[in-house]
Amino acid sequence: MEPVRSFCKDSLAVRIYADRTAMGAAAARDGAALLRRLLAQQDTVRAVFAAAPSQNEFLEALCAAPDIDWKRVTAFHMDEYVGLDAAAPQGFGNFLRARVFDRLPFGQVCYLNGNAPDIEAECSRYAGLLAQAPIDIVFMGIGENGHIAFNDPPVAEFDDPAAVKVVALDEVCRNQQVHDGCFADIGQVPTHALTLTVPTLAGAKHHLCIVPAPTKAKAVRDTLEGPVSTACPASILRTCPGAVLYLERESAHLLTEV
Repeated sequence: MEPVRSFCKDSLAVRIYADRTAMGAAAARDGAALLRRLLAQQDTVRAVFAAAPSQNEFLEALCAAPDIDWKRVTAFHMDEYVGLDAAAPQGFGNFLRARVFDRLPFGQVCYLNGNAPDIEAECSRYAGLLAQAPIDIVFMGIGENGHIAFNDPPVAEFDDPAAVKVVALDEVCRNQQVHDGCFADIGQVPTHALTLTVPTLAGAKHHLCIVPAPTKAKAVRDTLEGPVSTACPASILRTCPGAVLYLERESAHLLTEV
């Protein structure tokens, strides 16, 4: 699980692995070690999880990690479609429930409800839960358009006053859901979603960002080699002390550093 290449870009550590399996295993090893360390220092840990096929290897390895007192961990997920059938497997809460939330004895799991009768009230409710204490860890990915959570370039704000908001999904983002095999065609992909905002994500104490696949190579290059800008929202990670970006050869192949 040792990287084939490591370097730093501003505050962001970058580690490139031979393949997705090694990348996911390394991120899970580091995430588990971080959870153990924090739980040794404080009563509870609050962690935000991303829901996407890009996280599969990481989540599977994290579920197998030993000696984590999950009963002292509160979990959140970072985004959810608006108006998708509550039982649909593409729902991000359902994705995480199947892959991690129902497999481990979390003390509490806080779900976003994309079918709430009052969506703005749901944003306020979830923002209130997030505000109860600092967020310790964000386990995350990067979208094909450089988004983090559902902060696509047209709606991302680095100084967003909201903690959680409703957003319209851009075409690149919606097509990614088709590329990932989550939907048969773009017509099935919801047009709106709830998302934690960029400041909410960036304000966490620790960030582990797991990004495989050649479809993410341009977004990875823009994150690391472009300006820190909402044109590539993930570039904000370069300002987060201690953040780590986990890549594999295919997602890193456009980098000039490689």
